[in-house]
Amino acid sequence: MQNLKQQYPEIYAAIRDETRRQTETLEMIASENFVSLPVLEALGSVMTNKYAEGYPRHRYYGGCEHVDVVEGKARFNVKKLFNAKYANVQPHSGSQANMAAYLTLAKPGDTIMGMHLNHGGHLTHGSPVNFSGRLFNVVAYTISPDTGRIDYDEMAKLAREHKPRFIVSGASAYPRIIEFDRIKEICDDVGCYHIADIAHIAGLVATGLHPDPLPYTDIVTSTTHKTLRGPRGGLILTNVEGGELMLPNMPKPKTMPEAIDAWVFPGCQGGPLMHVIAAKAVAFIEARKPEFKEYQQQVIKNAAVLAETLLAEDFKLVTGGTDNHLILMDLAPRGLTGRASERALENAGITTNKNMVPNDPQKPFITSGIRLGTPALTTRGMKEDEMRRIGKMISYVLSDLEDEERQKKTRSEVEELCKRFKFYEIPPE
Repeated sequence: MQNLKQQYPEIYAAIRDETRRQTETLEMIASENFVSLPVLEALGSVMTNKYAEGYPRHRYYGGCEHVDVVEGKARFNVKKLFNAKYANVQPHSGSQANMAAYLTLAKPGDTIMGMHLNHGGHLTHGSPVNFSGRLFNVVAYTISPDTGRIDYDEMAKLAREHKPRFIVSGASAYPRIIEFDRIKEICDDVGCYHIADIAHIAGLVATGLHPDPLPYTDIVTSTTHKTLRGPRGGLILTNVEGGELMLPNMPKPKTMPEAIDAWVFPGCQGGPLMHVIAAKAVAFIEARKPEFKEYQQQVIKNAAVLAETLLAEDFKLVTGGTDNHLILMDLAPRGLTGRASERALENAGITTNKNMVPNDPQKPFITSGIRLGTPALTTRGMKEDEMRRIGKMISYVLSDLEDEERQKKTRSEVEELCKRFKFYEIPPE
C-alpha cells in the first residue's frame, strides 16, 4: 500500500488503524468474519475496472472474456457447494438478493410474511422502514414468549388467515435450528412460495451442520460474508428449473432462473462488481475444502461453550443457549441496556452489537440485548478454552459498567490473548 501511504496518508492511516482494531480486539459481531489474504487480493484487483452488464457470454460491453471466467468459476463452485442447480452471484448484498427474489415471486402490494425484526428477523423481512415493508403488505410472525423459538403454529395460523404470496424464513438474531421442512408444509397448505434467507447460517448449511433449505424452498438467498467467510455481497440459488412459469412482474412466462436473472439485472441493479465476484469465487473454492467444515464445526463448538460459560455466570440467554454461531443475551434481568453494555465491552476490547430481544421494552437504539458470534474468533484459531476465558471477561465487564478499571484490565487481557492468535499484519506507520 505504498502508493496509498504516500499520496493519501489519511486514508492509509484509517486502514492501518482499522487493521489494528481487528487484530488487537475480539471481534464478536455475529455477522462479521475475517477473509483470507487471497480473497483480499481478489477484492483489490483490476477486476474493479471492468463494466460487465449482463451475464457470461451475454454482456452489453466488450472485453469481458476474463471476467466471464471468474463469474463462471463463482457460479460453478457455489452450485457445487450447496448442491444447487442454479446460482446468481451478482447481487451486491443480501438485501439486493432479497429484493430480486421478492420481485420474482410477488408484485408490490401483495401480502408477504417474514419474521418480525424485534424477534430476530432482518430489515428486509418486512420492516416498515425497509423496501420490503414499503412495497409489500407484511404480516410478521414471531417467536414464542415462553421458549424464545419460532412459533410454527402461529405461523401456520397467520398464513391460513392472510394467504401470503410467499413466506421468507431465516433470521438475523435467532440462535436455533430453523425447520425449513415445516415451513414448506405451511406454504404448501396455503399455496404460497417459500424463500429462505440463509445469510447468517450459509457456512453451516454448506457443510451439512444445519438443515438444507433447498429441497423445501423455491428460492434461497444469502450473503457471502458472515459464516461463509467471503467478501461482502449476496447470492441467489434455486433448484426450481423445469417448465416456464407465469410469474408476477413478467410479461411472458419464464423459468425461475430466467426470472431471477432478469430481476437481478436489469431489474434491481446495473453492472456487477467484478472484483467482488472474483473474491466470491475464491471464497467458494475455499469453502469446498475439508478444512472449511472443520472450521464450521469449531464455530458451533465455540458458541456452545461460550453460552455455557455465560449461563454459569448467571446471564439470561434467549432460548437458553444456541445451535449455531450466535448467542443473544437478554440483559434486562441485570437492569442493563444493550447500548451501555456494547460501549463498556468495546472499551474493554470486545466488539459486540446491541440487539433487540423478544418483547423488548427498550427502543431499537437502546435495546435490552447483546448479540455475540464466534465466526471471526474461530477464524483466528481460538477454541473452547479461549471461549471460557472470553465468557468470563464479558461477565467481569458487565458486572459493573461504570468501573473503568475493569475495562482497562480486560483490555490488557484481550490484547495479550490476541497476540497469541495473530491474523493480519498491521501496516507500518
